[in-house]
Amino acid sequence: MKQFDIFDIPPAQTVAIIGGGPAGLMAAEVIASAGHIVSVYDAMPSVGRKFLLAGVGGMNITHAEPAEDFRARYSANSQFINTLKQFDAAALRNWVHGLGIETFVGTSGRVFPADMKAAPLLRAWLHRLRELGVKIYPRHRWLGFENAKELIFSTPEKGNAITKTITADAVVLALGGASWQRLGSDGAWVPLLREHSVNVNELMPSNCGFDVTWSEMLRDQHAGSPLHGVGLSCIDVQGMPRSILSEAIISAYGIEGTGIYALSKYLREQLDQNGTALLNIDLLPDLSLDKIVQRLNKPREKNSLSNFLRKQLNLSPAKLALLRELTTKQTFENIDLLAMAIKKLSVTLTATRPIDEAISSAGGVAAKELDGAFMLKKIPGVFCAGEMLDWDAPTGGYLLTGCFASGRAAGYGVVTYLRENS
Repeated sequence: MKQFDIFDIPPAQTVAIIGGGPAGLMAAEVIASAGHIVSVYDAMPSVGRKFLLAGVGGMNITHAEPAEDFRARYSANSQFINTLKQFDAAALRNWVHGLGIETFVGTSGRVFPADMKAAPLLRAWLHRLRELGVKIYPRHRWLGFENAKELIFSTPEKGNAITKTITADAVVLALGGASWQRLGSDGAWVPLLREHSVNVNELMPSNCGFDVTWSEMLRDQHAGSPLHGVGLSCIDVQGMPRSILSEAIISAYGIEGTGIYALSKYLREQLDQNGTALLNIDLLPDLSLDKIVQRLNKPREKNSLSNFLRKQLNLSPAKLALLRELTTKQTFENIDLLAMAIKKLSVTLTATRPIDEAISSAGGVAAKELDGAFMLKKIPGVFCAGEMLDWDAPTGGYLLTGCFASGRAAGYGVVTYLRENS
């Protein structure tokens, strides 16, 4: 953690952090380390709930790849990207190690705690925050400003909801986006900022699944079936090709999965512009078109076409079903057409899934509303961090790193603000 000996620290002042996710807790750590009195308020019964759920099945903290490649995964303004230069994947790993949690890099480049769990990391972090004097107040739902330094909360007391007003010398808003509402990210803060003429871009689903009009047969027989080792691609609204080698899952409503999430921004923008989006699937990315044609030209003998395709091309039942779903009988009767379909199977997407089903959300507080320290220009002393800012990134540790980095930057912004306004 960066030390504050470069600052002429003023007497301790009070800071309210609203939102107890990674961004808010990181801001709390930075500010408390500078000697200020920090209180964290969260609407949920405990902090870090989305963080913990994200760790189910393996806590993917960040991603180990060259720094330029890492930053290229983000759709964000230069100010946000600069925070990733100041607190990158390597710095985040070192910070985790400082909590006594070891990490390792998986075969995909994703970084995990040694035990793959989020809970030990959060426990160690909360212990550090308590040692720094940070106070945490759960079940405090923010209702807005009385003025920039007076915050109104609703909190239960003796079975009834009461309203209380809290005064602070500076505020960090780290309220999340609008996905996974049951964990507190419900976007209820949007009108509270718009009341103060802060421009908030529409919150939209990201890292999400998409609707496809499947036949009843495909839904009944293959919903939940994975499509392993496929090439997924689309053309973005600027006409640029976007592609990834990954996997997808056929769902009852359409299609989802890691590779779909990686392309979700471009597919969502297609939908916004055109009303539909086109996703292309290469069922056999490791085989060239010529090699597929060569194998299809082998004698079928007594095999059914399905068995022949399975034996010659190792096509799974789900891939075969998808091939039949999205082509015609004539395609199967023509080897060249069938080979081309295997290499480029086009799926029409009709809508994103609802934002509450998405892993994350795009949109948020517009970059122009913030100064270089992530302070709202229209509400001096109030800073923003995390997913409520207008940025986008795929899964794979990028989302968490962005939240940590922006929370850290906002924390330093608060320290500087308090020093200059003491």
